Amino acid sequence: MNANVRLPLEARAATEIDEAELVVAVCRTLDDLMQALAVRTLVYMGEQACPYHEEYDGNDFAGATHLVLRRNGEPIGTLRIRWFADFAKVERVAVRREYRRGRATLMLILAAKRLAEKKNYRKILGYGQVRLIPFWEQYFNAKIREDRRSFVVSDHDYVEMIVEGVPPPDALTLDSPALELLRPEGAWDQSGVLDRSTARPAANFGALA
Repeated sequence: MNANVRLPLEARAATEIDEAELVVAVCRTLDDLMQALAVRTLVYMGEQACPYHEEYDGNDFAGATHLVLRRNGEPIGTLRIRWFADFAKVERVAVRREYRRGRATLMLILAAKRLAEKKNYRKILGYGQVRLIPFWEQYFNAKIREDRRSFVVSDHDYVEMIVEGVPPPDALTLDSPALELLRPEGAWDQSGVLDRSTARPAANFGALA
């Protein structure tokens, strides 16, 4: 999945970064994941002094998808999505300090929202720092869960926020074509290696005795 997202003028930094330079991608290789984790380490451990065992919490390989944002191939941002039965949870949003005044954070969360919507999710949960509530409300129409208390994690105040997803007409379902569901995460609209394998003749192993 790639995303070049056009944003409202008010979301752009004074020092404009060419939109074509920013690309969000799903992490599908070890190198992709290492780039994402490098950004997280810089932001959470380096800047926020988050202990290692709090940042790397055992959920990075537990039903999770990681996104990496690159500028001219250099990783500058990342986030993690974890998938639950009836909601997706966006977390570990991190953007390197020098790129934070631009559109990087917004691009990442928009890409995560679209990925969740393609997977037919209608509710996206985020834990937002209290100081960032206006950002979530302005750009994602997020609603604070009023029946839930705020909480402190790694010395920061958080609230639970819900973003409503709107799945597209071609969202994935149980009835989606088999080969479409076999394609790599986020690349369901592109022919994959298993699509090409269908051109090979089926192997005949003979009858079993």
